[in-house]
Amino acid sequence: MSILPEAIGGAAAICSTTSFAPQLMKIWREKAGGEVSLGMYVLTVSAFALWSFYGAMLGSWPLLAANAVSLVLASAILALQLRYRRRAPARPDRATN
Repeated sequence: MSILPEAIGGAAAICSTTSFAPQLMKIWREKAGGEVSLGMYVLTVSAFALWSFYGAMLGSWPLLAANAVSLVLASAILALQLRYRRRAPARPDRATN
């Protein structure tokens, strides 16, 4: 068995899992979630929950682990979005020269 498919799968899992970190940090830092689509994250969390369950049923720990981590991150974004949904995003201070 070639290591290339495993390497590609591992890289894909890392990319898709960490892709939620910038959005999570932005909402956390700005204490505002109005720009995040509630419907999109409800579906995303549902999908990761189902993928995690599917990975557990297959006994595929890479599938389970990648989706479980993504589920936690997407759930955190959803929770923060619900908490801060009424707040407008902070506007950066503009420096004058």
